Amino acid sequence: MDSTGFCRRLLTWAATLTVLLIVSGTVQGADIFLEWNVAIDWNIGPVYSDQPVITINGMFPGPLINTTTNDIVHVNVFNYLDEPLLFTWNGIQQRLNSWQDGVSGTNCPIQPGKNWTYVFVTKDQIGSFFYFPSINFLKAAGGFGPIRVNNRNVILVPFDKPEAEFDLLIGDWFYESYSSMSMASALPDAILMNGKTPYNYPSGQPYESFNVTKGKLTYRFRISNVGCALSINFRIQNHQMVLVETEGSYTNRITLDSLDVHVGQSYSVLVTANQDDADYYMVAAPTQTNTTDSLAGVSVLHYAGSPALAAGPLPSGPDPMDRDFSVNQAKSITWNLLSGAARPNPQGTFNVTNVTISKTFVLQASKAVINGVHRYAINNVSYLTPDTPLKLADYFVNGSGVYQLDAFPVDSINLEAAYGTSVVTGIHKGWIEIVFKNNLDVMDSWHLDGFGFYVVGFGEGEWSLSSRESYNLFDPVVRSTVQVYPGGWSAVYAFLDNPGMWNLRSQRLENWYLGQELYIRVHDSDPNPLKERPPPDNLLLCGMFGSDNGPAASPASSPAPQTSW
Repeated sequence: MDSTGFCRRLLTWAATLTVLLIVSGTVQGADIFLEWNVAIDWNIGPVYSDQPVITINGMFPGPLINTTTNDIVHVNVFNYLDEPLLFTWNGIQQRLNSWQDGVSGTNCPIQPGKNWTYVFVTKDQIGSFFYFPSINFLKAAGGFGPIRVNNRNVILVPFDKPEAEFDLLIGDWFYESYSSMSMASALPDAILMNGKTPYNYPSGQPYESFNVTKGKLTYRFRISNVGCALSINFRIQNHQMVLVETEGSYTNRITLDSLDVHVGQSYSVLVTANQDDADYYMVAAPTQTNTTDSLAGVSVLHYAGSPALAAGPLPSGPDPMDRDFSVNQAKSITWNLLSGAARPNPQGTFNVTNVTISKTFVLQASKAVINGVHRYAINNVSYLTPDTPLKLADYFVNGSGVYQLDAFPVDSINLEAAYGTSVVTGIHKGWIEIVFKNNLDVMDSWHLDGFGFYVVGFGEGEWSLSSRESYNLFDPVVRSTVQVYPGGWSAVYAFLDNPGMWNLRSQRLENWYLGQELYIRVHDSDPNPLKERPPPDNLLLCGMFGSDNGPAASPASSPAPQTSW
């Protein structure tokens, strides 16, 4: 089955069935139709002029996707870049439908001058997420934006309705154009808030400001770290924050003076406008790296009656190298077991106190040199992206000629570093334990598409079976991105109830692009489309199946960049 014609015949019958499944599976959801024009803008220059920025409909950051649980989102993407494009929906689980995941293992890219429509359902989800372009270093040039998934009216939110909600996308930024980036572990040049330069930045570019009214009114900030490399510590001068949600889970409330947000993570905090009328600094400073606050992103919390602009020193935060502070805060973020989220039954209905683990993956991240090329690796294997997306090959030819299932060592380290197209088996409806070990000298951050995982433990040094004695199995928070400290480990549990081909990756852009990823194949042999949807009717073809999307090859065919550390 390697002919384009036969593929198209298969898709003809699949098209009607897919639409019926989407509609029937989300009776309470609404259809949301979006049209995006993705292009380069040379006039925005967030830190200086003459720098390419990726915009969506002329906006940087891109437009908000504002949805409610079970909505059906249609995003028609027109690619006006001069290179292939994919979008991934960070934290949106794509229930039964990894065809819409938007990474190189599941989708052929949208070629320059072409368009393609994503259709996905925010099924049984709530929370704060974001999207971004997933090929090469495109994310370093923008193209990211916020996603909100709101509760249905019949599901109570576990806090009073805020006066207003704000999306706050925080990300590091490089002077170097994304098209010539090598990164090579260099520090970014600035930290932006909603794509704007820090307050009082020498360039005089606009800064971000949030308007509030005094009177003990409470505001919700949905904060995401959309950066490439840096973990940040976020704080608001003279204000405390109450943490209430992270990546689809309502948390037990904790009151914070500052919050660590690692690459790829999202949080919701409540802030009460209970101070005197003034302007107050909002600071995002690097943490867990040896830098100074001179790199900090700064915006302003502006009270309606403020008589003057913000002035004076920035509010101090924890020592950026204070590991104990950061780890203890991470451990304090727990699941609200009494709250409903996407469903009326409490989150605590689902627990991990007595689950049976079907597999344990111990994944050690490190640097490697392969044939003279500097790469990142997991268990000494650096992922090499094939021309044909894994999901396409899996569906039509059982992966033949594209990848070898379970050739990757899930709990041991290869003696010699090598390239590999790493695909491992995840047992459908089985529990998996994943231990992320960071052998790098910088913070790492791991994300699993398609699932939320239970963050059960953090530790220093080597992980062993006895490390499980330190796990929190009572109320571990469920999210899709977890930080891993240098020289340390983080452990998660995931229930693999979502069939598909799912990307497991480092959220640090350099690490991901240079090989720190693999795919988990969760397969159910039952062809019942209610268990996993068939390909969409507009499926793009590329690699071994040819292309109906333009002459360019898959972006994975580009040579690995030469970097030095």
